[in-house]
Amino acid sequence: MGIEPVRLGILSTAGINRHLIPPAQASPLVDLVAVASRDEKRASDYAREWEIGRSYGSYDELLADGDVEAVYISLPNHEHVPWTLRSLEAGKNVLCEKPLTRHPAEVETVWGLAESRGLVACEAFMWRHNPQTKQFATLVDDGAIGELQFVRSLFSFAMSDPATNVRMKPELEGGSLMDVGTYCVSGIRLLAGEPETVYGEQVLGGGGVDVRFSGLMRYPSGVRGLLYSSFESPSRKELEAIGSEGVLRLHDPWHAWRGGIELQREEGAGSEGIEVEPGDSKQLELEDFARAVRGERQPLLGRADALGQARSLAALYISADEGRPVGLSELDREV
Repeated sequence: MGIEPVRLGILSTAGINRHLIPPAQASPLVDLVAVASRDEKRASDYAREWEIGRSYGSYDELLADGDVEAVYISLPNHEHVPWTLRSLEAGKNVLCEKPLTRHPAEVETVWGLAESRGLVACEAFMWRHNPQTKQFATLVDDGAIGELQFVRSLFSFAMSDPATNVRMKPELEGGSLMDVGTYCVSGIRLLAGEPETVYGEQVLGGGGVDVRFSGLMRYPSGVRGLLYSSFESPSRKELEAIGSEGVLRLHDPWHAWRGGIELQREEGAGSEGIEVEPGDSKQLELEDFARAVRGERQPLLGRADALGQARSLAALYISADEGRPVGLSELDREV
């Protein structure tokens, strides 16, 4: 027997919504019932365009709608935590677009409130829900490449509108690491776990945010993770795991628009393509969230993952600012 669909509202009319609305409307576990903007006409026009039943000219109006059980927050980075907290206070379950935050204390505040109200909070890393991600991680865990030694994680694109793009504004918590770089950090953490020490270097753009960020994540086992994010480089999306007996590559890890895993065990022996079950990352993410809201299971990404992500981001930024390796244990002494 299926579960009752979760009645979902969207806070904002951001462009990223176009990737979520079709799978939300296609899913039997989600009922997309409302959207809110800061402008009533924009909200009304948007609801008409996307065939959403109700529209509101403020986010608080949507949160006051007793029929809405959960919200998807796709606001700019600096508004993620404030509106997540306001939504939880209004009794709504929350799926917040990544990155939730780079501040570990804010993660604790969010989940402390959610748990006190019996609500679900999730950070929306849709790539983690795709079948190819699970298969890739399982291959690494099962020893397909021997002992894991190195992870290389990359996401870059050449930004066409840096003068006006919100991702270039420091007051909005912009920057390449807080945008595409969050995937790179998530990818390394999925395969290698939480790092002991990180080292980061950044190249700042005219707006004062990192337009290029490179980082090294170090583990006591000897595993190393190398990440690179950029707003100034050709489009690249890669996740590679190197082990003692081979290499695994995921060529479109973050969007899975062209899925597939490549396994290479010996130099010169060629590579083996591994078939992957297709899946809509956003729909799978929404359905995982809906099942958690209905109490069927714990969400794939909860407090622990959000906290690990925020700790790595915080340490990488401290390292880049201060020009030195940073142990994650330092974050604990600062609390």
